[in-house]
Amino acid sequence: MTAGPLSQSVDPAVSQSKFDSQIADFRALASQYGLRGWFMVEAEFPKVFVVLAAPQLRPPSLVTGVAFDYTDYDLRPPSVHLVNPFTREPWRGDELPTTLRRRVPGQPVHIPGLQLPLGAMMPRIVQEQPLMQAYPDGVPFLCIAGVREYHDHPAHSGDVWELHRPSGAGRLVRILEVIDTYGLRPLTGYNVNLTPQIVGFTQAETPE
Repeated sequence: MTAGPLSQSVDPAVSQSKFDSQIADFRALASQYGLRGWFMVEAEFPKVFVVLAAPQLRPPSLVTGVAFDYTDYDLRPPSVHLVNPFTREPWRGDELPTTLRRRVPGQPVHIPGLQLPLGAMMPRIVQEQPLMQAYPDGVPFLCIAGVREYHDHPAHSGDVWELHRPSGAGRLVRILEVIDTYGLRPLTGYNVNLTPQIVGFTQAETPE
């Protein structure tokens, strides 16, 4: 699903003030974020461009860019896309360097004849759920509360932005933290084919 330019309906000065506050917060800790591989390349209201690297890899790797658009914030949440860090074009589903996999509990496993102690829980299959979800046209969106594409999706019509706005769900650093936790920190190495050519990353256990 693609969309045209976002529109500003609230006083731009209000949105920019909240935007500037987030940028100042990031820059105050920029050296610490740099150690984690977070680098703010541009920040001019309403847009921010950040690149994320995986410093734990040998050699370290620039994994993805993240493009934010804070138009109409915080009446509306920010638009967020993972993008090619060089061209700034949104990754398509088959291009994503990471899908931000998260472990979630699955359905209970019913084992015939299994007797559990009183109060014990039935075992469950652990499943992995990608936080990057693709629209039919192949352009993925970050499926978490606080992201405009999440709240605009028909499947999330009951989980409105107003429920999450007081907690700061759309804040820049919070969204970067989610991307880092599920997309960058689990990376442990490179997948290499027989050419040899790097074709992806290896990853440790999926975070919960």
